[in-house]
Amino acid sequence: MPPLLMIHGMWGRPETFARLRPELAAAGIASVAPALPCHDIPPGSPAPPALGRIRLEDYVTALAAEVAALGEAPVILGHSLGGLLAQLVAARTGAAGLILLAPAPSAQTLRPSLAQAATLRRVTLGWGWWRRPTLIDAEAARFGVFNGVPEAEAAEGVGLLTWDSGPVLAQLAFPFLDPQRGSRVGYERLRMPALVLFGARDRIATAATARETARRLTGRVDYLAWADCGHWFFHDAIRPRLAEAIGRFMAGL
Repeated sequence: MPPLLMIHGMWGRPETFARLRPELAAAGIASVAPALPCHDIPPGSPAPPALGRIRLEDYVTALAAEVAALGEAPVILGHSLGGLLAQLVAARTGAAGLILLAPAPSAQTLRPSLAQAATLRRVTLGWGWWRRPTLIDAEAARFGVFNGVPEAEAAEGVGLLTWDSGPVLAQLAFPFLDPQRGSRVGYERLRMPALVLFGARDRIATAATARETARRLTGRVDYLAWADCGHWFFHDAIRPRLAEAIGRFMAGL
């Protein structure tokens, strides 16, 4: 069975997968979960200035190096922003499979929603957010990322939030203004099997983006929409089901 490379989302950390990875290991699935550049800082730290300059290409380059270090083609799993990065990395390096959890939009799959705009409103209020580090606040995170998650687990997730790149958020939101076309995915290269999973209660990713992503992938695609799930797949009520879905997908490769 190939290894699993796990990519966390925007304002996230590898700790996103801290409880999932042992459950997968018990099923014989080896995994690695690297931190995106400048995301390995203690909670509450000031913003790393480099995040005002980092773009999608920088994240993809760092992740491609992680793939090379594995020595074999992995299955690449990504959550949210990680779902888009998984596609960009797989198009560059190849992959044994893709698992996309509530993927962020590529240039071709951008389908915004009012709930998404409400979640991100305060992140994008200040002038110049697109050229400085950003951080979602606790109230917005509870509304759009951790909705439906029990408070104790939501509070833990909020406590782990960290700074991310304003330029990357701008590349996602306004791909038509990006001269590098950094969020454009070469879907013709993504012929590997894929699992796309979306929670119907999600308020920061959109079902239309998830469906369009599944439609554009050029290999075999399994698409699952869970009616009782929001954006966060990693709390106790949902995570065991996620582990089972990942295990079934990996066993079928």
